[in-house]
Amino acid sequence: MKELHTGNLYWPVTLGSIREFAPVRQNKKTQVAIIGGGMSGTICSYVFNRSGLSTIMLERGQVAGGTTSADTGMLQFSNDFMLCDLIEQIGERDAQALYRACRDAVNMLAITANSLTVDVGFRRRSSLYYASTEQDLPKLKKEYETLKGCGLDVEFWSADDIAKHFPFRKPGAIVTHGDAEVNPLLFVNGLANAAADSGLVIHEQTDIVGHDTLPGGLHRLRTADGYEIEAEHVVYAVGYEPEELRGKLIKAELSRSFVLVTGVQQNLLNWHERFLIWETARPYLYMRTTLDGRIVIGGLDEKIEQPLHSEQERHKRSENLYGQLKELFPGLQAPIEFEWSATFGESRDGLPFIGADPAWKNVYYCLGYGGNGSVYSMIAAHLLRDLIRGDEHPLTGIVKLDRKSLATV
Repeated sequence: MKELHTGNLYWPVTLGSIREFAPVRQNKKTQVAIIGGGMSGTICSYVFNRSGLSTIMLERGQVAGGTTSADTGMLQFSNDFMLCDLIEQIGERDAQALYRACRDAVNMLAITANSLTVDVGFRRRSSLYYASTEQDLPKLKKEYETLKGCGLDVEFWSADDIAKHFPFRKPGAIVTHGDAEVNPLLFVNGLANAAADSGLVIHEQTDIVGHDTLPGGLHRLRTADGYEIEAEHVVYAVGYEPEELRGKLIKAELSRSFVLVTGVQQNLLNWHERFLIWETARPYLYMRTTLDGRIVIGGLDEKIEQPLHSEQERHKRSENLYGQLKELFPGLQAPIEFEWSATFGESRDGLPFIGADPAWKNVYYCLGYGGNGSVYSMIAAHLLRDLIRGDEHPLTGIVKLDRKSLATV
């Protein structure tokens, strides 16, 4: 199993007792088998189950045991690629459709989180997307106009506006409304529990080691323990573990990022309305607060696939992040309490891989590559549900595995 994170994670300490799901212990048949029990697999399973599709979710470890626990839980409709750049790449109609779909997906995540019987830390937030340098300002203003023209809820703040609301100055910023934050580990576990209570079948500790197609078109999955699951449709929601993929994905890259979480900061340092904060620099800093008053900050992305194992080197990155945080919020007193390194995936055109395997009927992928993985997962759940039902979805051509935009990057 590929190691997806190293270090001392924060979210697991917020988790109480964990519900366990038994491994597969007999042969099974189902309409849909979803391989992967992280954010993507669980959201898909939840939506499929609510839509009346007989579904089994198969996780080789624990539900939410992969990159979910290393996620920062920032839910934004903005892409790592600015909308104005995406328009140049895939055209105005498709780019606007994707951004609006991301906005709608955040709203669907809100409805879903609020339907759960447990508080999973979901809160609506606005975001501050600031210009890292004066040179970034003209493009940021262009992006503001582009977002506004798309019907998205945005403002533009001057340097003075920023200084009125935060203890730092930046040349300018876009403020986006309609974003959110969540405790990703509580959310995925809460979602899995709710779905299981309403009929979803979940199996943990179930490693799928074989997949073939039977003469009638059914798919047969074989577990490491020798059991078989027959399914009409198979969805791979395996996160950032490309060696697991049976289809031929092209032009995807894995990198690593670094995150720290401070202790509880009693006074939240004039952090206006607990905005989510990020910047135009690439790689960029990204930060948020937690409900108990901690600060989560990440960044310093490196184009290296493996998370950093050296505790000393990892702490150097954390000290760097902490120093940059202190520059923004000079009143910061809370020390570093948690720090980790995690793998994340990016496609070269900035879009997720969601859709049918071009060469294998009734096999699908849900791979939310990029900074919007959780948001993409909600989009994927509805898109894949529609494909399985035989319905059309407006984003199918934009995010499919063999899309045209991959040929231009």
